[in-house]
Formats: sequence, C-alpha cells, structure tokens
Amino acid sequence: MRTKNSMINLITAVIGQALGIIISFISRKIFIQYLGSEYLGIDGLFTNILTMLSLVELGVGSALTFSLYKPLADNNVPKIKSLMKLYKIAYRVAGITIIVLGLCMLPFYRKLIETVPDIPNLDVIFLMFVFNTAISYFYSYKRSLIICDQKRYIATIYRYSFYFLLNVAQIVMLILTKNYILFLICQICSTLFENIMVSIKANKMYPYIKEKNIEKLEKEEYDKIRKNVFAMLFHKVGATVVNSTDNILMSKFVGIISVGLYSNYYMITNALVLVTNQIFEAIVASVGNLGTTKDNKKMKSVFNNTFLLNFWVFGLLSTTMAIVFNDFISIWVGKEYTFQIGIVYSIVICFYLRGIRKSCLTFRDALGIFWYDRHKPIFECLINLVSSIILAKKLGVLGIFLGTIISTITTSLWVEPYILYKYGFKDKVIDYFKRFIIYTGSALIAFALMFVSCEFIEGISIVKFILKGLICVVIFNVIFITCYFKTEEFQYYVKLTKKVIDKVIKKTIRREKNGKKEGEKF
Repeated sequence: MRTKNSMINLITAVIGQALGIIISFISRKIFIQYLGSEYLGIDGLFTNILTMLSLVELGVGSALTFSLYKPLADNNVPKIKSLMKLYKIAYRVAGITIIVLGLCMLPFYRKLIETVPDIPNLDVIFLMFVFNTAISYFYSYKRSLIICDQKRYIATIYRYSFYFLLNVAQIVMLILTKNYILFLICQICSTLFENIMVSIKANKMYPYIKEKNIEKLEKEEYDKIRKNVFAMLFHKVGATVVNSTDNILMSKFVGIISVGLYSNYYMITNALVLVTNQIFEAIVASVGNLGTTKDNKKMKSVFNNTFLLNFWVFGLLSTTMAIVFNDFISIWVGKEYTFQIGIVYSIVICFYLRGIRKSCLTFRDALGIFWYDRHKPIFECLINLVSSIILAKKLGVLGIFLGTIISTITTSLWVEPYILYKYGFKDKVIDYFKRFIIYTGSALIAFALMFVSCEFIEGISIVKFILKGLICVVIFNVIFITCYFKTEEFQYYVKLTKKVIDKVIKKTIRREKNGKKEGEKF
C-alpha cells in the first residue's frame, strides 16, 4: 500500500509540475518582454524577503506533520482533531505575524536595494507580496492532513490546476495591460481560492475535523511537539538564510539588475528542485508510516535505494545543466541575460549540493529526528553570511555562491547523514560517505566526458542545444548503468519496473477478456 500510494503521488506530481514548468517559462518570457529586468529584479528580491518573513512559521509544519503519521496509521481520530486544532492556531498566528512584520518593514526595505529603480507604487507592490504570503497560512494546515494521509496527489491536483490557470491569466493581463499590480492581483486571487478549495476538500474527506468536541492534547505529546518545533526553528532559519538570501545580498552589494539575471537561473533550478521534490515528498508519508514499525534494517535498505535514485536524478541534472545552462538562457530570453561560465558552474554546484542531500532530509523529516542537529543551522547561517559578504565584495555574484558552497560543505553535507545514521538507523555513517564519494566521483567523470564531447559543437541554436542535451543524457546514463547495474539498489528498481510492467500487461489482458465476454453477450 505504501509503494502504491507513493507511485500515485509521484506520477501525479511529476505530470503537474511538468505542465507548471512549461507554462511558467512562457509566462517569464512574456514578463521580460513587457516589463523588463528591473521588474524582474524587484520580483526576485521581494520573493526572498517574504521567504525570510516566513520564518515566523517556526518549523511548526514539519513538527506537526511528523506527529500526524502515527494517529493516522492508528485511525486515532481524537488525537488527529487535537493536533489539527493546534496546527490551525499556530498557522493563523503565523499569518497575522507576517502581515504585522511586513507593515513594519515598509519604511526599511528600500535600504536593501543599492539603487532603487524608478518603479511606480513600489510600496503597494511590496504589501501585495506580504498579503499573498500571509493568506496561505490561514488554510494550509488542512492540506497537511491530506498529505500525511499519503494522498498528496489530491493536493497536487489542486496546486497545479490553479497554478496553470494563474499563469494563463497573468500572461493575458500582461499582454493587455502591461500592469504589474494587476499581475500580482491574479496571484493573490489564485492563492486564496486554491487554499479555500483544498480546505473544502479536506472537510469532505475528514468531516470529524469540523467537530467542536476536541480533547486537550496530552502534556507528554504537547512537550514532544514543542521540542520538535524548537529544533525545527533552527533548521528553518538555516535553510531560509542559505537558500533565500542570495537575491538580497546581490541587491545590496552588486545591484538589482544582477538579481534580475539570477532570477532566470533560479527559476530553472527551482523548477527542477520542485519537480524532484515530488519524488521525495511522494515517499515521505510512506517512510513516516514505515518508521512507526521501528524496523531499522528495512528503513536503511529503503534509504539506500532512495539515495541511488537521489544521485541519478541530481547527478544527471547537474552535469547536463553545467554544459547547456547558458545555451538555454540565450535561446529562451537572450544572451544578454547570461552569467559568465564560472558563476554558472557555482550555481550548478549549489544545486547539486542541495539536491544530493534530499534523501537524508526526507528520512530525517519522516522519522522526526530534528532535535539532534538543531545547532547545525546556526553555524551554517553564520558561515554562509560571513563568507558570502566577504567574497561578494571581492568577487561579486560569484562570491555569493562560493559562500553558499563553503557553508554547505562545512556543515550540512556531513552533519545531516551523521545524525540520520546515528539516531535514525542506529548504524555507522561510513557506508553513506563511501557511497557519496563514489557517486560524486562518477558524476565528475561523466561531466568531463560531456565537456569534451560537446566542445566540438560551436554556436547556439535549438538544434545544437538539443544535440548537446542528448549527448549529456546518453553519456551520464551509460556511466551510471555501467557502474551500478549489479548493485542491490539498481536491481531493486529493475524488479520494480518489471512488476509495474507485468501489472499493466495483466490489466490489459483482463480488459480484453472482459471486452470479448461483453461482445459475446450481444
């Protein structure tokens, strides 16, 4: 059942995200054409500022999500109701706090911009970003209940249906009016209506969450949640500072135009992160359900399978991006929107280091072991900010990304697997590091062969871009299959694929037989 739910969640999410990416690229092209790089920079900067303000959520979502797995597995309705009430209160407080903090920032946000662009109604635009972020918190707690019950595909359908419609509406609005405020009004309406519809769906699926007879949460359970929330606060701060301050630092030390340039690269890497997140988010509820069995050997086996998949996805994407990134940007929005190759490589390395940790973070969240590495994000933040600011003054945009790479390597890259193995699997972490070194080494070999093979293809065109991409995909997969075909983890996916194909064939044969029987009746 866990595998089936994971597959349904994954397929739905990948299809939805693929459609979302296509329409968002079209939308960005129209955005640049009608509004230009300064609006693009402001859009990226305000998005990052509001991500920082979202820290007020304090990691409540992750902590309460973990707490829901067991009562859902046991069908413990009274406890689910108690947790959902706590979730509701916490998220509404977060939404109100974001509005208050946004209003307080209104006189000061311009200080984060080296040269303030001549954009009318800048204060109104900033407040619209604040409001759009805040309103999602008033309903999203019900979405989490659906996801924890291994039915993420339902939330995914709502998410990408509204996202697709939003982008179409924004494209039409830009073409007809060229008005950024109307563009943002579409976004706010989409956020509001999507959350209301998900809330209504959750009420139908779990009618007991509307009941008023809610028991007070046991002190032991409340203390456990409070402990996890405290731990997740540190993780939330660390992740937000590392992943969401690049635009702010660029705006302050380099200029708003560089924010606009980077926003295109970020849009692509973030789109890929969102797609790949679906793979891991699709299995997190299943892992959380498995974690209730306390079978450490089984969990480690599932983790190893997930880690190989993790490497294949991010190894392939990272090496290919390093080769074709600037070609794609040039074809999509123009060569004038590209960075130098050194900056591109640093962006790709950040993407790889962020992505290769997905399997560790998925299992950490599912097993709820947030407490043990709670201090790690503080060191990560400090190293990231200090190194990024120092290097930005000397190297500009490149220095900001080098600071992120330094902070990740010196903290998250080794602390997260160490904690997972010690407290999650009760095992030594050396096996993980051996796998990581071998995986990364094979990715570097693949990149070197890609680089040499594509060096002979000169110039930029759609045909040459596709040719380079195909060369990269073939080279990486040949090396991947050659190196790992005989491993238990690879054979797991071979067997899983065969099983899926067999089921499809059997269903097809069964339908044909039923069709013949129906025909014989007539």
